[in-house]
Amino acid sequence: MNTDQLRATFPDEDTCRTFFESTIWANGRICPHCGNKKSYHIKGSITRPGLYECDQCKHQFTVTTRTPMHSTKLCLWKWVQAMYFIVNSSKGISSVFLGKWIGVSQKTAWKMGHAIRQMMAQDGETHPVLNGIVELDEKFMGGKPRYQKGVRHIRGKGTNKQCVFVAVQRQGSVRSMPVESDKTSILGPLVEQYVHKEAHLMSDQNPAYLSIGKAYASHQTVNHSNNEYVRGDVHNNTAESFNSLLERARIGVFHYMSKGHLPKYLNEVGFRWNHRIPAEKKTKSGEMKTVMIPLPVMALLRLVFSFCRHKNGLNLPKFRSGHNNFNGLRIC
Repeated sequence: MNTDQLRATFPDEDTCRTFFESTIWANGRICPHCGNKKSYHIKGSITRPGLYECDQCKHQFTVTTRTPMHSTKLCLWKWVQAMYFIVNSSKGISSVFLGKWIGVSQKTAWKMGHAIRQMMAQDGETHPVLNGIVELDEKFMGGKPRYQKGVRHIRGKGTNKQCVFVAVQRQGSVRSMPVESDKTSILGPLVEQYVHKEAHLMSDQNPAYLSIGKAYASHQTVNHSNNEYVRGDVHNNTAESFNSLLERARIGVFHYMSKGHLPKYLNEVGFRWNHRIPAEKKTKSGEMKTVMIPLPVMALLRLVFSFCRHKNGLNLPKFRSGHNNFNGLRIC
């Protein structure tokens, strides 16, 4: 879907609002304040479109209430555009260019980007535990380039770089999150939470993984210190591929990922990784190769709103007054 087709799909605000409501309230309209399923549509000459009033708590709300788009004053079309560009990018989009493309300031685009990344958060219900062959690895984010003429920089473990734990199921989903260190006491509970006990683990020779792997069906390693990266079907190159995407996004697009906002960037890269499907592709030599292709754009846009779709409105996160205000502009 190109931008012309996107505009044809969403020609006006009513169409955008209908799309948002049908996605967030897929099982019927729910009051985000109390979770009641009965509400009334408020209409009037001075009433803003898409306003409802709960029959029980009498609070008024719209489709964006108590979501990362809470209290937005931007038109919904700009949100659709921002989501379209972010889900279609391979390594992300800077707030500078996102603002230029959708016609908002850089600060507003920065806030919108983080709101969308928050909606891309990995959900345990939509992404079950990893099984089959699961590769484990860690990534140290930030710092100076490893190689520089005449200078030898200390590698990840010898610095104060932020450590990121990564677990990837082959041809499946990924789990990534910042961690304090790569010690067994830190990584063990995460592997237990996200990886099924019957999974076959593959990793490098990090001592933490050697200890963790004893509780699983099998655990095989490769020795990177001896330049061993693949041994038959044993490798953790899939996890390394995800790590390279993180590094390319940091160096080529965002340039800097603070520790406070790093989980949101992990949400974005992980969202695009998780919502792909395997397909067979014929190589030049005539052999068939399995490649991962992204889902259609409309499917990705609907999946972005999975953060906002809850069985009970009380499960929606609360946003403090002023928390979504930005430089005098309330992000709707």
